[in-house]
Amino acid sequence: MIPNPTEYNYGPRSVAIGDIDNDDWLDIVVANYAADNVAVYFGYGRNSTKSSVTYSAGIESGPYMVTVGDFNNDNRLDIIVANFDANNILIFFGFETGSSPTQTVLSTGPSQVVWIHVEDLNNDSASDIVTANYGTHSVSVIRGHGNGSFSSPITYSTGYNSFPSMVVSGDFNRDKQMDLAIVNYGTNNIVVMIGNSEGTFGTQKLFFTGSNSHPLSIALGDLNNDAILDIVVANSGNKSIGVFLGKGGGNFTSQTTYSLDTASPYAIGIGDFNRDNRMDIAVANNGSNNVGVILGYGNGCFASAMMYPTGSTSSISLAIGDLNRDNRLDIVVVSNDTDSIDILLGYNEFFPIQTKYSIGAAPSYVAVADFNNDTQLDIVVANYHSNTISILLGYGNGSFARRTDFSTNTSPYSVVVGDFTKDRIVDIVVSNSGDNSISVLFGSGNGYFPKQQIYATGNIPYNLVVSDFNNDNQLDIIVSNWANNTVSVLLGYGNGSFREPVAYSTRNYPLFVAVGDFNNDICLDIVVSNYYENMVSVFLGYGNGSFQSQIT
Repeated sequence: MIPNPTEYNYGPRSVAIGDIDNDDWLDIVVANYAADNVAVYFGYGRNSTKSSVTYSAGIESGPYMVTVGDFNNDNRLDIIVANFDANNILIFFGFETGSSPTQTVLSTGPSQVVWIHVEDLNNDSASDIVTANYGTHSVSVIRGHGNGSFSSPITYSTGYNSFPSMVVSGDFNRDKQMDLAIVNYGTNNIVVMIGNSEGTFGTQKLFFTGSNSHPLSIALGDLNNDAILDIVVANSGNKSIGVFLGKGGGNFTSQTTYSLDTASPYAIGIGDFNRDNRMDIAVANNGSNNVGVILGYGNGCFASAMMYPTGSTSSISLAIGDLNRDNRLDIVVVSNDTDSIDILLGYNEFFPIQTKYSIGAAPSYVAVADFNNDTQLDIVVANYHSNTISILLGYGNGSFARRTDFSTNTSPYSVVVGDFTKDRIVDIVVSNSGDNSISVLFGSGNGYFPKQQIYATGNIPYNLVVSDFNNDNQLDIIVSNWANNTVSVLLGYGNGSFREPVAYSTRNYPLFVAVGDFNNDICLDIVVSNYYENMVSVFLGYGNGSFQSQIT
């Protein structure tokens, strides 16, 4: 099952996740380059965010990148934005629902900041800032004092025409000092800068990402469970993911690449998406309408990429977090061409690969139940053109055995399940629209249905509902009859047999049927949708298996 993304429109360029208002729900922060503002979507439920609250980043500021951190040690996340056009950094303090945050502006000169990284680089319990400066081929370190103020930047060259696009930090040589890793789009390499105890950086090491690879994004994690940080890069130029395994001492293996075929990776992240305690990779692909997930084996190697649609050709930024608190990682993707962010909620296998199973011709209806008493759910499908039902027995891990077919009468349309013989074994009832009947197939408890009984209905029986309508603890059947504008009620005896059907007139072309107690008299009632008349019919039940005339 692959869920459709949830989209929020607003002209975005970058996205970050954090609990901005301290309500234990993750919020989404977006930098809107064209609109010169920052939008915050405050999370409030398992699958939802509130409408965005926007804050100006300045006229013609061009907010390019956004992230979060606590810069004044008040235990609240602040928001920091790189304004590419204005050549400054803007920090919002005291950001919460219904409040107006204060702002601090830090000038960056002509640097054209494209990335901001937040980390305590000198172990003073204050958040520092590192910027990737696209215009000056450098990175700058701005020390935080822990009270919302900062020192002047210290700048380090990343090489001539390097065009650094992203910077991250980690302890690559395990000396308890933060080091930096910078990905250089222009020179096709990664620069690793080894950190000193005072938060400065000395030794630089270069790692080649491949000719014309043009890496754009970088992420860190322990990919092979050796307690040493590894590096993953998104190589936009040759449409691949590059993996550099850490060897300790700030050294790395040569790059191992994983092709994304026609997808051009733009942004990358790391997380355990299938909860197997192994790091996986997520990548936003520009130009191919999808996000890729690459599952890790825990030894530094990875499976082929699985692609999930976003509906956008310009997915350019992603963030990872558990948005709906189900203990599964979710992904937020910025889509520039559709002016939207896409929220992809994770499942046990993240967005599981769609597995196809062969069934009969023209499958029209599906139901699930445990047909072989192994406590695992199985599937039954009505096959309209092949006059059969297909049973697919489940293994309990999301996969199913090859189908077994059982004959019905003509053109089976709807299928429901229930125990009609009170033997604690699931049986099946099918509406046969081609010969005006229903088939009751009796289960044997091992997934087989060797016997069936046929009962006449009205013309073109369509939808089925099973329940106890006369309070005798036996299951009964209701079926909508499309062509003669009735519903039929068949009361069950509890031994697999049923009384002759009693028909109740509906309006034109009854389609679907549902039941419930609509007047609180502890008796089940019926509601029918009438396809051609744009109305429903309600039949109030007496509790003895009979019903009043319709109310429309």
